[in-house]
Amino acid sequence: MNREQLKNLLENVRSGQMNIDQAMERLKNLPYDDLGFAKIDTHRQLRRGFPEVIFCQGKTVAQVRDIVVRMTEHHPVILGMRASEAQYEAVRTVVPGAVFHADAKAIVAGEIPKPVCRGLILTVSAGTADIPVAEEAAVTAEVMGNRVERLFDAGVAGIHRILNNHKKLIEANVVIVVAGMEGALPGVVAGLIDKPVIAVPTSVGYGANFNGLSALLTMLNSCVPGIGVVNIDNGFGAGYMASLINRLGETE
Repeated sequence: MNREQLKNLLENVRSGQMNIDQAMERLKNLPYDDLGFAKIDTHRQLRRGFPEVIFCQGKTVAQVRDIVVRMTEHHPVILGMRASEAQYEAVRTVVPGAVFHADAKAIVAGEIPKPVCRGLILTVSAGTADIPVAEEAAVTAEVMGNRVERLFDAGVAGIHRILNNHKKLIEANVVIVVAGMEGALPGVVAGLIDKPVIAVPTSVGYGANFNGLSALLTMLNSCVPGIGVVNIDNGFGAGYMASLINRLGETE
């Protein structure tokens, strides 16, 4: 929408030809911003509550930089996932305050908002090797305006580590559980609490783990109700879903 179209939209609202809800619906369906190599959905925040997230893997350094430049015209904070340090360095030249979360491989360009949701999202990793995926989930949820805490290396091989943190589990509004190997931890956690559990299988494990397939199948086949499962290594998807769930509590 260009300046003239926006002016006409505002005039229609002022004159009573269109109400606020109708104007918002019109804004939600505005065209994308075409860069040639990318079409930026500049109004996703209106429809989804959070701006489009940049999947950096497979994009060139210049492409990531140029997308960030254009997105800063529309949004105060931008999230880039599966990013490299080289891509981050390029982004930092156009957004000096950008931060790189190395474990999560995430670029945050702009100021992370203060938590807008009162509920807590707890991110749990079964092992230390699962932390990168757990961090991807945690950073995503934080940038989306949530209060996030972490509990790492609490897998079933030493189950007392998770049982000793029962209080923290029950205080959370949503629990993200990240596990590789056989992927048993989400079922254990879900059996202890009355809150939704988002299970994230990781590709961590020996040969019969099949790069995360065995953990994925364990989580899908869990007998404990209340578990939702995302794809292998998809910490971003888990953090995003947890944020949507956590936000629902604010509207009650």
